Amino acid sequence: MRKKKGFTLRTICGENIIVGEGIENIDFSRIISMNESAAYLWKEIKDSEFTVDSLTQLLLKEYEVDEATARSDAEALTKKWLEAGIIE
Repeated sequence: MRKKKGFTLRTICGENIIVGEGIENIDFSRIISMNESAAYLWKEIKDSEFTVDSLTQLLLKEYEVDEATARSDAEALTKKWLEAGIIE
């Protein structure tokens, strides 16, 4: 998987928000807000390919969490990102 082009993480009033840039990514019907750990992962994957396994490893590296919890969180986050249309 990888990020779709045109989506950028911005911090607005202390909130991490994904902003769609370009006509093809503008959809004002929803705002994509990310918590601290989701924003961390978004920054870490940059424009490279990633998997649930690589997200799990990033979570384990950054947070004090067991592997099962990290994997569950990575799977849930990946699903949400796919549903939001910000990764492919």
